[in-house]
Amino acid sequence: MERPELAGGMLILDESADKKSGSKTVAASRQYNGRQGKVDQCQVGTFLTYAHNGIWTWINGEIFVPERWFSPEYAALLDVCSRLPVNIWYESNPQAHDQSFYPHIQSVLERGMLLIMDLGYLNFAVFNQLTQQGVTFLTRTKINLSYTVVKVLHRSAAVHDRLVWIGKEDTRQQIRLIEVLYKGTWYRYLTNELDPLVLPTAYAGALYWQRWRIEDAFNIVKRLLGLAYFCSGSQNAVELQLWSTWLLYGALVDLTDQVADVLVKPFAALSLEMVYRSLYFFTQAYHRGQTDDLVSYLAQNTQLLGIVKRKPTPSKFSELLGLTSASDP
Repeated sequence: MERPELAGGMLILDESADKKSGSKTVAASRQYNGRQGKVDQCQVGTFLTYAHNGIWTWINGEIFVPERWFSPEYAALLDVCSRLPVNIWYESNPQAHDQSFYPHIQSVLERGMLLIMDLGYLNFAVFNQLTQQGVTFLTRTKINLSYTVVKVLHRSAAVHDRLVWIGKEDTRQQIRLIEVLYKGTWYRYLTNELDPLVLPTAYAGALYWQRWRIEDAFNIVKRLLGLAYFCSGSQNAVELQLWSTWLLYGALVDLTDQVADVLVKPFAALSLEMVYRSLYFFTQAYHRGQTDDLVSYLAQNTQLLGIVKRKPTPSKFSELLGLTSASDP
């Protein structure tokens, strides 16, 4: 409805900050507080308002969430084959770090599982506990790792595979250290699977490369599905947005998998982003009465919609692991 009396006003975009004494409020951290003119513990938001002749109204606004506040307190356990999250944990404490989630992670692990972790989860005491749980782990290690060689399993110019002792006293344990030279850089991996027949050297490196799938998942939910920005400042609202976004991600993965089945292509050959962006074109075709089958529409228009990725340059490990299903790695 048109309001002639409001014509001729202006839009005002500005930030506003509220001082906070603690760290429980969503996005609260040490940042610039414009009201106080200094850096302090506060929550900052950007707001759009409309003003005209003494009348003003709030139109939209978003809370600024510093990357350092969000990233370390958000952890997910991803199934490397299905690409779906098994569990998601959120911690509002900005002082939390990757290893704060270990109790949650260990509580859902089952004997016989393979856990692939990045360098931030390096913890010898937990490694011992995982071995006792019957969980196999694979992770990267620091360059300055202190160890004692027990046995050399394989040694060449580009690959070293050895059994070593690491840790001290209660954390002392025998583990497998695998080093791979790739494009001039040595990559070092640790695993408690000591038998190279069960976990071949080349497969250890190829498996760890699959850890990047969780980074791809985070990229999709944050950049494409909007989880980089929160719609509200309350923790309950943040958690609702968190879970609903990951549910949407799961539905997107399932849809992409169905399209891949119809095309008889591996899941990795399709772009999750382009499947998501193609939903707009499906809705237009649906309202025109041209189709009512989403999967068929996407499969029939893959070239037009750019759903199938361009063929990538093959990597050293590309032919080792397709990892499209748990039963057929």
